[in-house]
Amino acid sequence: MPAVRADKLYKIFGRRSARAVELLEDGRHRDEIKSLNVTAAVVDVSFEVQPGEIFVVMGLSGSGKSTLIRMLNGLLPQTAGSVEIGGTDITKLGKSGLRKLRSEKVSMVFQHFALFPHRTVLDNAAYGLEVRGVAKPERETKAREALAMVGLDGWELKVPGQLSGGMQQRVGLARALAADTDLILMDEAFSALDPLIRRDMQSQLLELQERLGKTIVFITHDLNEAMRLGDRICVLRDGRVAQIGTAEEILNDPANDYVAQFVEDVDRTRVLTASSVMEAPIPVIDPGQGPRTALRTMRENQTTSAFVVHRNRKLVGAVREDAIGEAVRKDAKNLDGIVETGIERVHTDTPVADMFAQAAQSSYPLAVIDDDERLVGVIPRVTLLAALASTNGGEDGGSTEHGSAAGKTGDSATAGSEPAIGASGKTDAAAEDAEASGGKPRSAAETESEPGDDAPATEGSRQ
Repeated sequence: MPAVRADKLYKIFGRRSARAVELLEDGRHRDEIKSLNVTAAVVDVSFEVQPGEIFVVMGLSGSGKSTLIRMLNGLLPQTAGSVEIGGTDITKLGKSGLRKLRSEKVSMVFQHFALFPHRTVLDNAAYGLEVRGVAKPERETKAREALAMVGLDGWELKVPGQLSGGMQQRVGLARALAADTDLILMDEAFSALDPLIRRDMQSQLLELQERLGKTIVFITHDLNEAMRLGDRICVLRDGRVAQIGTAEEILNDPANDYVAQFVEDVDRTRVLTASSVMEAPIPVIDPGQGPRTALRTMRENQTTSAFVVHRNRKLVGAVREDAIGEAVRKDAKNLDGIVETGIERVHTDTPVADMFAQAAQSSYPLAVIDDDERLVGVIPRVTLLAALASTNGGEDGGSTEHGSAAGKTGDSATAGSEPAIGASGKTDAAAEDAEASGGKPRSAAETESEPGDDAPATEGSRQ
């Protein structure tokens, strides 16, 4: 069961909202119904959020994102459609039912902290539990635990005015954590913070999410923030959903020109991961094979080295052709002593930006492994450089299949495809030829709580 389900949600401010919904359902743009003297803030929005997911809603000012998040906890009633929290349709709840929902199932973190200036940090963090009627000793214990989670132990008796902006936002986050609700709504929670503090808060949120597994709906206008935090991202435009997908899906396969323009300046090396640029590990050698069989396998695939994996694909290391040839001359019966086990490895989720240093130090392609240390792919250095080229404005920034970057060189995507260990050098030649012809190597991966705040964005703000 989804933690949150929104189905055909509309929020129209104005007296003729019902008529406005009818026109919008017929495909009218919200600018075409201004004659009704209404403001269409949210138009036909549907999505599901799975338990434990960080679902980011992103859009420009006036796109309806903050109105939407206030509909998810009933602060703003819907004009049409429904919202379910844990299977309960909150649009059918009365005032007491909504208060109970906000107290026990949904907590919220605001952009401007929303702390009580006369209360201590501890009392602010415990406020949600106080409203719920939890006894003082218990709520203070939980509040202290939550403050420790966000790095504010020792600050319990201070008041908000004695804290920096980043620390005040930590108190707001601690208040949500202390309430121990399954769903946390975060409305531009980090937007008022300085860039360095903001990034630190993003990192802390990801760490807490990894530990606690909360379901989070996060509102932002910052695309890089959305790409970093979101398991999935919902892009809003003029109150409607423009696209929903993972960061890589939105970056590599934008649904329309609007989304494409929105993401064109994103640092792709921070979004694309090893799994999106890796190539098939061909060939691989079983550690139980003898040197002659291993040598024949490598020569058949025209490679000077290969990765060694068990039958369950668990990575052992890599071996070079010259070492195997020497073992054959010595009539060795196995690969003992010639497999290099200290090779560079990256996880499937490693961002491309974090792999350049490892690639520079390694004479092998980077081995891509999963959680069970199984080899699932390899990344030759030329593939990594091609991904960087597309990030810096290459025309061929789209995703490609195996055989694009390194594949054009005639070398297999194996340990032997790296020029540094005696490959044919065709990789560099292909890159030079591409540059000489004017091209580039192809990449291997390609607060709107008031009605006025949700007014349509101006044309200039959409650029």
